[in-house]
Amino acid sequence: MKSISAFSAIKRDLDAVVRHDPAARNKFEAALCYSGFHALVSYRFFHFLYVHRYFLAARILSGLTRFFTGIEIHPGANIGRGVFIDHGAGVVIGETAVIGDNVIIYQGVTLGGTGKDKGKRHPTIEDNVMICSGAKVLGPFTVGTGSKIGAGSIVLGEVPPNATVVGIPGRIVRIDGKRVDCEELNQSLPDPVRDDIAKLEARITAIENAVDKRKDK
Repeated sequence: MKSISAFSAIKRDLDAVVRHDPAARNKFEAALCYSGFHALVSYRFFHFLYVHRYFLAARILSGLTRFFTGIEIHPGANIGRGVFIDHGAGVVIGETAVIGDNVIIYQGVTLGGTGKDKGKRHPTIEDNVMICSGAKVLGPFTVGTGSKIGAGSIVLGEVPPNATVVGIPGRIVRIDGKRVDCEELNQSLPDPVRDDIAKLEARITAIENAVDKRKDK
């Protein structure tokens, strides 16, 4: 990710609060009252320490930020400008996560990994993405520009640009505003709940058929 000025990023982040939240009357109020903005300001400085290999100091400041804001951002994450974390309690952003510009993240979102592997293990979120409350985006894949992740969704695989993803596991239901057939997208995401329900339905049908045969005798 290209290097950006911390102060330029902070200014863009503050502008994003006022632009996206109608409850923010002005920049002064936003700067004083928004925990998401406070977390991002802190991140800009402890990420600087992390990049310059002051790892312990960066982790300590990250921990203090989590204590005061309820938002956990690993110092190693790369976050662009104009990011808005709204009602951010419970937000978790992992070490190798990459977030582009003008991204909106709501309460309870996790940008996490799926194992203990080294290297890139967290998602890349491109520009202008919206991730709604409680969504979990898990793994080293990309969520394309302009996409939306629905509240409570669990996303485990690649998301193309301008897509809308909902459900557990996450399924693409729209691309460029048009409804799509999920089967045609060849998403290899398991759905154990759906599979278990299908097995139960088949079992119940078999039992009912067996009972009907006994009655006929």
